[in-house]
Amino acid sequence: MKYAIQLPTDRVDAPDEFLSARALAEIGACVEQAGFDSCYVTDHPAPTDDWLAGGGHQTLDPFVALSFVAAATHRILLQLHVLIAAYRNPFLSAKAIATLDVLSGGRVIAGVAAGYLEGEFDALGVAFATRNERTDERIREMQRIWAGGSIELDGHDFRARAITTLPLPAQRPHPPIWIGGNSRRAIRRAAELGDAWLPFPTPKPMAERVRTAVVASLDDLRERIAYLRACEKEFGRAQPLDVMFVPFGMRMNSPHPVDPVRFAETSAELAELGVTWLTITPPLGTRADYCAWVRRFGEDVIARER
Repeated sequence: MKYAIQLPTDRVDAPDEFLSARALAEIGACVEQAGFDSCYVTDHPAPTDDWLAGGGHQTLDPFVALSFVAAATHRILLQLHVLIAAYRNPFLSAKAIATLDVLSGGRVIAGVAAGYLEGEFDALGVAFATRNERTDERIREMQRIWAGGSIELDGHDFRARAITTLPLPAQRPHPPIWIGGNSRRAIRRAAELGDAWLPFPTPKPMAERVRTAVVASLDDLRERIAYLRACEKEFGRAQPLDVMFVPFGMRMNSPHPVDPVRFAETSAELAELGVTWLTITPPLGTRADYCAWVRRFGEDVIARER
């Protein structure tokens, strides 16, 4: 099992504690030293007030935040979890991802998804109804841009003729593309265009709000992974995709240390279903609390497993 950790880039209420250059550098070094395989950030450039009032969050720009973490680390992978591909022109996204990949020495994971927040699409001037088609197109367009050479592309809202963009990503042919989303369409997208699938734990009330399929139990996850494996065969994938999920049933927001025995049991259950990565969201008090919890998790869970 591999481990990804969420960086606290949503803590806009405590910028000195979590969002300064010093804070990001300290946190990045801490999670790397604890043994985490990747660290990730989210993407919400224009969240709506209603969504924020219902539990949504603000966040730093993902590319800028990860660039600060890249400068303070050497090994840990830098993950977009997830970039809403339809929000941006593909040349802008491809350039930002390639730049981060070059500066970090080839450590980027490009997690992408279609998105669900209609008001955010409206604010960014993107038709919400076209988000799935645009997401598929954006992935293919970025892959073409990363291939190099002179580019000719026609998209929903752009026309590119005789365009060459450098640098190319350090990882060839491009950074791994991980596809987020619970829907069958997202799963098919992962099997056809991606390198991993990122389902989200989503009880029914939340699923209705964010317009996705319910994943609220191990049975729900098992059913979705079975569909992923069927899609992999349909698209001729030689190897099963990685699957990243949360440690179901574990109270990760508690300030108390994780029970390593219970965690190992939960991890084994998920591994049996085909989960290869677990996402960890530490409790947030102070930066010192965050880092202390991370170090303890590294000692009690990651080090014991390895």
